[in-house]
Amino acid sequence: MIIHEGYKNIKLRNPVVTLGYFDGVHRGHKYLLECLVKRAGEINGESVVVTLYPHPRKVLSGNKSDLKFLTSMDEKKVLLEKAGIDNLIIVPFTNEFSKKEACEFIKEILVDKIGMKQLFVGFNHHFGRGRGGDYNTILECAAQYGFKIERIKGITIDEGNISSTTIREALLKGELERANQLLGYDYFMNGTIVDGKHLGRSIGYPTANINPDYDDKLIPAFGVYAVEVILKGTSYKGMLNIGLRPTVNTGSEPRTIEVHLFDFHQDIYKSKITLIFRYRMRNEIKFDSIEELIKQMGKDKVEALRLLGSA
Repeated sequence: MIIHEGYKNIKLRNPVVTLGYFDGVHRGHKYLLECLVKRAGEINGESVVVTLYPHPRKVLSGNKSDLKFLTSMDEKKVLLEKAGIDNLIIVPFTNEFSKKEACEFIKEILVDKIGMKQLFVGFNHHFGRGRGGDYNTILECAAQYGFKIERIKGITIDEGNISSTTIREALLKGELERANQLLGYDYFMNGTIVDGKHLGRSIGYPTANINPDYDDKLIPAFGVYAVEVILKGTSYKGMLNIGLRPTVNTGSEPRTIEVHLFDFHQDIYKSKITLIFRYRMRNEIKFDSIEELIKQMGKDKVEALRLLGSA
């Protein structure tokens, strides 16, 4: 996949284009992308994803929006490449850019700069100033500027279409299984191992504290998870806690993300790590004593190994 920062001096062969933020590159996105790639192949063209960065809501709110994302731009690049996309065009989103009307954006960038021959859109797609560009607007632009348009209905579930918003809500509610099912893969997070208080080591369960590499990464609900960990190219099994560690913390401590790797004894401070969230086992609990906490962690390890044994 070729990554274009901006849209100047782009020369593509019969570009078939789709436009969107594609947070999570979930099952609904993948269906649209499969259609895009297939059509590009049919006309001897190139598949093109055009995405805006940063997210419009972040820019228009003066970066005060508390919106968190399923994927960073780097994670999104990996997922789009796996989907078989030929070109990713990242368009810088600014306050000035936000004033462009939908048809103005289509003509100036998609048609004149990219040379779009065909546009694929989702069933409920809106873009342009005030999100005023809908399917009818795009049809008018297509007739005027001579490109084809195809509307993809997408994958539906009982609650409706699969969306990034639905997946974010599921993760925040602790519904990991549902979120993973909608994503089409297990939710993951890249981070760096940072120094902690070493409390886990003192009770026989040394943990690595994780600082997410992406500040706006959505962190799943507090609780205990069975996870797969990718560290220095090797996969390990472990159990992870997200929360406030109420049994050992007495003050207003910040949230921590800490993982215990099974049968692992290396020094990995400052190492890069990928957490893959396989199962959510339970809520975070405050125990009456450290002894009760240790006993529960023993049970958690047995359960995590059972779950991960078939993962």
